[in-house]
Amino acid sequence: MMLTTILAVVIGILLIGISVSLLIIAVSTLYVTTHAWWDPRTQASTSYEELMPEMAHSFSLIMPCRHESELVMRTTLDHLCSQDHPNVEVIISVGHDDPKTVAIARKLAAERPEMVRVSVDEGAVKNKPRQLNTALALCRNDVVGVFDAESIAAPSLLRHVDSCFQAKEADVVQGAVQLINYRDTWYSLRNCLEYFMWFRSRLHAYAKRGFIPLGGNTVFIRREVLSSVDGWDSDCLAEDCDLGVRLSVRHRKIVIAYSPHLVTKEETPDSIPALIKQRTRWSLGFMQVFAKRDWATLPTLRQRAIAWWTLMQQHFMAFTGLCIPICIITAIFGKFPLGVTMLTFIPLIPTVAALAFDMCMLREFGRDHGFKIRTYDYVRLVLATPFYQILLAYSALRALIKFRQSDFRWEKTRHAGSHLGYLGARA
Repeated sequence: MMLTTILAVVIGILLIGISVSLLIIAVSTLYVTTHAWWDPRTQASTSYEELMPEMAHSFSLIMPCRHESELVMRTTLDHLCSQDHPNVEVIISVGHDDPKTVAIARKLAAERPEMVRVSVDEGAVKNKPRQLNTALALCRNDVVGVFDAESIAAPSLLRHVDSCFQAKEADVVQGAVQLINYRDTWYSLRNCLEYFMWFRSRLHAYAKRGFIPLGGNTVFIRREVLSSVDGWDSDCLAEDCDLGVRLSVRHRKIVIAYSPHLVTKEETPDSIPALIKQRTRWSLGFMQVFAKRDWATLPTLRQRAIAWWTLMQQHFMAFTGLCIPICIITAIFGKFPLGVTMLTFIPLIPTVAALAFDMCMLREFGRDHGFKIRTYDYVRLVLATPFYQILLAYSALRALIKFRQSDFRWEKTRHAGSHLGYLGARA
């Protein structure tokens, strides 16, 4: 009897600890997610600068491609080459072991020889940062930008980025990416909204505190700055985040800018296995960056604390994945005092608040990008949320296992071109 009582107390304390941890995670996530909407001044500060009368920079745009279709590559290249900036070159980056994509790249470059060149990475190990570093050696211009193979850039994006470099004397300008094929699958709406809030709010919250995990797309870095840190980490699966950390440590000025009409449009993964592989790669990359501990050299305790908290998010997500079955089992079989039971429901408060905020943001997402959001979409958002969170938790757990096994193989996301049907549409 005594042993049973002690076990019940231990389990009760464990449940309370889990509940408090989940509460802290939920509140902190809600805090950074709502940053851009705190007041009109905060929202205004996230925008691009006014266009300068003269353009002062030249751009080398790297377009890394691997196992891509000609339609996807051609559409992306057309938009990059149609920029209204006067000084742009595009480097299509491919791997030598991908002959089909290499052939497509050379065909497309031959159509615009004055503007487009091809970089072929000959290395035995293939991943995105290695291709980027190979392409960097070919870049001639002042600023290096990165666009994924399926990226659809706004025509005036580079003019606004150039103005941002001039007005704020930036070393790096991070633009926004927006997934747009929100009606394709049950998880695509939630995935699109996640991107919307990351680039619309969360990155700005991090930037305000001097720690910025850069995105891997629509990011622009002065070439001499990039060269001074030896480019991207060739072994890191989150080379974008890692670069942001290393530049933050070196006090480089990083500007985050958002405008609905200047976002780079992309697609969600086209299947659940593809989504899991993508999120596993991101989680694993964040774990790598955390383990490198460059963030620990940030100058202030506050910055280090924010960096620790940000980079630990994937560990927290894995922790959540472990907690889910525990919570289900204890809810079905456990018999605890009323106070303990009530405490386990505390994390629901910020969770419900976040879901209500998500519904408001879904309306803003539709307004910003010209999509007619239906009642069905709100219902779909609510119903998909717990299942989407389970997928993210599973992906983080999978990443943690891979991290412990030192398995850092690159799992590439396939690009199907699903977003192309949404371009210019007001659905």
